[in-house]
Amino acid sequence: MSLKDAKVNFVVNIATDLFMGRSIQDVTIRDIALSAQIGEATIYRYFGKKQTLVLQAAMRIGQIINTEYFQLDDKKSGYEKLEAFYMSYLDIFENNINFYKFIREFDLFMSGEDTNSLNAYEAAIDLFKIEYMKAYQLGLDDGSVKAQDDIEMFYFTTTHSLLELCKKLSMKEILNQDKTIAKNGEIKCLINLILKAIKK
Repeated sequence: MSLKDAKVNFVVNIATDLFMGRSIQDVTIRDIALSAQIGEATIYRYFGKKQTLVLQAAMRIGQIINTEYFQLDDKKSGYEKLEAFYMSYLDIFENNINFYKFIREFDLFMSGEDTNSLNAYEAAIDLFKIEYMKAYQLGLDDGSVKAQDDIEMFYFTTTHSLLELCKKLSMKEILNQDKTIAKNGEIKCLINLILKAIKK
């Protein structure tokens, strides 16, 4: 790794910590420069604009989530792997809710960006889909899951639904009804509905 790559990684790590601890909108390039003890001009030279740094932070967070929560045990059946995959959403919610807060802010912050600038990020999150599809195919082969009419549609519908629920529940309660049901209970309920639809 070159000295420049090491510095870039260092800045991304600092920025990621700041974004997770505060918010994307709140954190300025100046804040990152002060925390990293380097000049603002250096950060602009490395990243060009804040959006690029936010994108790098999102990819870093994706790597952390994948490593810490989505490593599926090779000894399990296809269904057990899919169950572990979905339960990872709950594990993240219970152990590191700030991931969902960051993803919620990231989606809003990047909504105005050109989609081509998100290609590397999209490729990174496609790794989750690849592992899911392997588990699904294993489930078909070992007889532990039901075939879906359109597994890609099923994957995106279920993961988007879970992600959106977790993002909503990571927010501060606004209505009284938000306080009446256990948040992790809602997530478990949705996971159970999904698993019921796929278990043979």
